[in-house]
Amino acid sequence: MLLEKITAPNDIKNIDKKDYEALAEEIRQFLIEKISVSGGHLGSNLGAVELTMALHLSLDLPKDKIIWDVGHQSYTHKLLTGRRDGFESLRKYHGMSGFPKRKESDCDAFDTGHSSTSISAGLGLVKARELNGEDNTIVSVIGDGSLTGGMAYEALNNCAKLNSNFIIVLNDNNMSISENVGGVSKYLNNIRTKTGYINLRDNIYYSMLDKPHGNAIIGAVRKTKNAIKQMVVPGMFFEDMGITYLGPVDGHNVPELIRVMNEAKRVNKAVLVHVITQKGRGFEPAIKHPARFHGAEPFDIETGLPVKKKEKANYTDVFSTVMFKLGARNEKVVAITAAMAEGTGLKRFHNVYPDRFFDVGIAEQHAVTFAAGLAAGGLIPIVAIYSSFLQRAYDQILHDVCIQNLPVIFAIDRAGLVGSDGETHQGIFDLSYLSSIPGMHIMAPKNKWELSDMLKFAVDAGVPIAIRYPRGQAYDGLKEYREPISMGVSEIIYEEKDVALLAVGSMVATAVEAREILKEKGIKVTLVNSRFVKPIDTDVIDKLAAKHSLFVPMEENVASGGYGEKVIEYVKEKGISAKVLPISIPDEYVEHGSVDLLKQEIGIDAQSVAERVLAALKKR
Repeated sequence: MLLEKITAPNDIKNIDKKDYEALAEEIRQFLIEKISVSGGHLGSNLGAVELTMALHLSLDLPKDKIIWDVGHQSYTHKLLTGRRDGFESLRKYHGMSGFPKRKESDCDAFDTGHSSTSISAGLGLVKARELNGEDNTIVSVIGDGSLTGGMAYEALNNCAKLNSNFIIVLNDNNMSISENVGGVSKYLNNIRTKTGYINLRDNIYYSMLDKPHGNAIIGAVRKTKNAIKQMVVPGMFFEDMGITYLGPVDGHNVPELIRVMNEAKRVNKAVLVHVITQKGRGFEPAIKHPARFHGAEPFDIETGLPVKKKEKANYTDVFSTVMFKLGARNEKVVAITAAMAEGTGLKRFHNVYPDRFFDVGIAEQHAVTFAAGLAAGGLIPIVAIYSSFLQRAYDQILHDVCIQNLPVIFAIDRAGLVGSDGETHQGIFDLSYLSSIPGMHIMAPKNKWELSDMLKFAVDAGVPIAIRYPRGQAYDGLKEYREPISMGVSEIIYEEKDVALLAVGSMVATAVEAREILKEKGIKVTLVNSRFVKPIDTDVIDKLAAKHSLFVPMEENVASGGYGEKVIEYVKEKGISAKVLPISIPDEYVEHGSVDLLKQEIGIDAQSVAERVLAALKKR
């Protein structure tokens, strides 16, 4: 087994060239077998096997640096740096991350998880190299999808100023940039990167500068050269920005990739290597169903079908159904997403109302301001974005939506703990960053029926509203409790005395369980479905203050800036004698692991909540 020979960085260089194809096949089979058990990002990793091999064969790690945009395609990189055993604990609590982590290996040059960041990070490492007088090679790998993010272009714009080598690898698995125009392109790529050509070009350039009208002559030559290249060379967009373009090159041909990488290393400026790959290569189900195998649950290798059968609807399914109905009832309702039509549940809306559906690509900032424009034009935009990704558009929410009080609705999926994707994907900050914005209204449903009611309420509200809901199975308890929604008004589900559980969204189900545990201990417990985090319902606190000695605000969000802080502040301001025990996520980043286990470790599961309440009562 060839993989067994790779136990440390650069061991791949000991593999015979004739065995590269066999090694790529071994890697693919290893990834399919492991991910079928653990779950994870399969399609992107299968497509990047040969590319990763070529990078490791061309570079000297960890001296040289590879920055993986998003980072979910770094599994082969982890294998080739000696982390094969780590796949037994992939994405498990305290196990190996599914993304690059500097604390995990010196070969992981930069922590990633969100899109369109690698070129900026790589450029920073290049400048650090220059200032430190080092001579290593820096490579940023970015996908064609990530190039839809504006941050990538901001970085490209700055790359044009470089006078030292920086390699950007464009991993294009959808032919979205340009097509190969044949032999002329390959010929010009070879000519422009040969050492002799570069030296000749630089010699002519500097000698002309000393001549009369030298700059004018250089300018004229460049215009003529670029006019010719515009007709025959793909990638002139990058060339016109001052970035040398090489490619397209077959991303599954290791020798060819090595050749191009060695050419790229000779360019003393930013150079973009355009690599064509096939997402899901080597596993037919992943090729046929790329969305399903982007982030796959454990699956049967023979059929590609999930091992765990779906039993109940999740919140995304509920949102999908409600959006379909809202679209039929109100022709002013439009939907926006950022390259996540299927993940956010908008595929059905897209199929039925294609003219009212907008996928803007991986561009959350644009999505929000675009939605503001739609709202200013009299429409009712519903922006569906994961919690962790929406935080990238904070300024646009504040500046373009809320200052103008535009009726944009934010459907925030994956709010709270999301589990195996870890720190970069946990949706545990949205209550905090949204609460800081004047004019924003924030809601969270207790169950699947309330999500439907909240969406309908938001459509009629005419103000900026965010509705946040968790990943996973939708809670179907408390069906009989469905009071009409009023702005800023909570719902009292059970009213007793002594302890008041004030639960936000997903924490209502936890509160129901905690209440049962406490009642077995003889504690009388009131349960409030808070519904709104902004504005908070101060009336319900005033109402309960006389008969309750302990308020317990519960939220699946970090403590700082969250719902609990608002309750503490109000109780203190009003001089209410009751104590406040906030149940929230500590102000820290939460690693990967199953959601249930993470809740136990953090202390926000039902048993932990009950124990903390009992301890607080004992102190009193």
